[in-house]
This record gives sequence, C-alpha cells and structure tokens, in this order.
Amino acid sequence: MFVVIQTRVQLCDRQLPLIQMILSLLILLASLLQQYGTEAESSDISKFQLSNIKEPNGVQESIQEKVITVSGEGMIHSPDFPHTYPRNSMLVWRLVAANSMRIQLTFDERFGLEDPEDGICKYDYVEIEDPTEKTIQGRWCGSQSAPISQKSRGNQIIVRFISDEYFSSEPGFCIHYSAIPEIVSEPEVPAVLPPSLQGVEELSEAVAVLSTVEDVMKYLEPERWQLDMDELYKPTWHVLGKSFLLNKKARGADLNQLREEVRLYSCTPRNFSVSLREELKRTDVIFWPSCLLVKRCGGNCACCSHRCFDCQCMPAKVTKKYHEVLLLRHRSGTRGLQKSITDVALEHHEECSCVCKDDLD
Repeated sequence: MFVVIQTRVQLCDRQLPLIQMILSLLILLASLLQQYGTEAESSDISKFQLSNIKEPNGVQESIQEKVITVSGEGMIHSPDFPHTYPRNSMLVWRLVAANSMRIQLTFDERFGLEDPEDGICKYDYVEIEDPTEKTIQGRWCGSQSAPISQKSRGNQIIVRFISDEYFSSEPGFCIHYSAIPEIVSEPEVPAVLPPSLQGVEELSEAVAVLSTVEDVMKYLEPERWQLDMDELYKPTWHVLGKSFLLNKKARGADLNQLREEVRLYSCTPRNFSVSLREELKRTDVIFWPSCLLVKRCGGNCACCSHRCFDCQCMPAKVTKKYHEVLLLRHRSGTRGLQKSITDVALEHHEECSCVCKDDLD
C-alpha cells in the first residue's frame, strides 16, 4: 500500500513541470492576442484618421477619393490601361490647381468602355463633375470616339470611373491633365454712334429692343429725357389725339401696354396638343390619353431685324418632361391587351427667339 501511494506522488511530481509549462504557454498566448487586438484597433484608428487628413490646398481626402495637386502636367487612367480594366470598380480623382489656374483635360485617342444601353451610359462609364457649379460636364462610355477636351470652370475638377460586376472592355481610358492660367477677357465695348448720327435702320433696331418709353427717351436724350417725357404727352394746338379730345385718357395712349401686348403674342412658348403615337413614332401601341399638352414656340416674328427677309420663331431653350400615361398593347399569341402605366418623354420649349433663316443656313 505504501509503495502504491509513493508511486502516485512521484508521478504527480513529474507532471507538475508539464502543467506549469502549459500554463505559461496559455498566459503567453493570451498576452499576444491582447497585443494584436490593441495594434489592430490602433491600425483601424489610423485608417479612420487617414480619411480626415487635409492636403495643403485645404481639400479633404477620403479613402474613396484621391486628391491630386495640379501644378504641371500628368495623367490618370483606368486600371491596367490600355488593357481590360477590372470589374466592380469605383475610382474618384479630385484635381486641384491654384486659385488663379484652370485645369485642362485631354482624352487619349485610345478609348473604350462598355457600350451604352438606349444611348445612356448605365454600366461602365467615366464622368467629369465640376464642383464649382455642382454639375456633371459629361459622362462617356462605348468605343465610338474619344471625348473632346474639357476645361474646369473653377480651380477644381472631379473625374469618376465606375465599372459594374459584369462585362468589361478594353482599353479603358487615359486622361492627360495640365494647369492653364485663367483668362479674364474684358467685354468688348462696340463702337456705337450717338442716336443723332445713326441712320433710320440702325436707330430703328436700337430702339426696338428697349422695354419702355422711358428707356427710349433715356437712349435718345440721356441728359433731358424727363423733359422729353413731359413734352411727349403735352397737347399742342396742331396735334391733339382723339383719346385726348374724347377725354378717354388723360395722357393719351399707354405705349408701354401696347408694346407688352405685342411681346406676349409674338414668338413665345404656348400650349400645343400633340398626338403621342405621332410624336413618339409608336404606331404599334395605344396611349391613353392619346394627346397631351406641351409648350412649343409659336407666333410670328414681325419685329425681327429689318435686314432679315425670312425670320422664324425657334426654340432657344428645350427641356424634356416626363408624363405618366396608360399604355395598351396586344399580347403576342394570346387574346386581350397588356395594360401598364408608363412614362413618356416630351420636348417642351421654355424660351423662344426670332432667328433669321440666313443665320441658320
């Protein structure tokens, strides 16, 4: 019995160093894990702080946007240019020049991205944004031809490249950029003869663009226009208008009102009804309503330039507006009609102007 107990004690004494070694290894492993977690946390913090680093030009650089200071010439391009670019990519470059400089962008002739759908770049494209005016200057894709050169309106410009997770093309794109000085051109002041020295045609055109009788008087006689206004409506013994004699108006005709009426009913946007099937060239379907109201330029151009013999009322500003209508079409191979609400885009004329046909030619 004593021998058995002594043997067990000897076994426990032999196992004790092994247990202590295992405990030491566990403590060391826990220490390493804690140190790794602290380093990872500090690494995450440094990455987060990286997104808040500001460039010397004051522009904040984020992880998804690379800021490039433009002082000379350089280039940006799609990954692996001129070979196939990767799928599912988004790259943004913000080019920043000095306040007195502008940025010129020139596309390499080798240009090719995924083709558009229905004329719209939906999938892979490169676009240029002007942060000064917060507008998109252009968006391009396909492989027809390289886009034309672009110029920033301010001292910054943003280039954005997007590719989806499906098809990719080659060679991608490459844009050369350079800083150019801002050209401040003083408006040219045309040499205009005083009204007293102008001929009938020149004086007639100059007066036609003025808005009120007061403006006409100020143009003709800037120093004594108020006296001319008083003299204009003062009755004399040899000139008495019918409106004055009949006591209908105290000061004669309201010339400003007469001119405003002509302006309202001349070349201006007005309501027109258009047939959707004819407008959209869709004779295979039925729309309801079949007609919609749009704004289109109408009216004559009698007040066009006297030197123009064929003056036409043309749109100066055109926008597209979307209208919801009911679309009916025959189902293929079955009876009945397919019914759906759809959007149709129609052109609306917001501004109109009289244009001489010779200028159009």
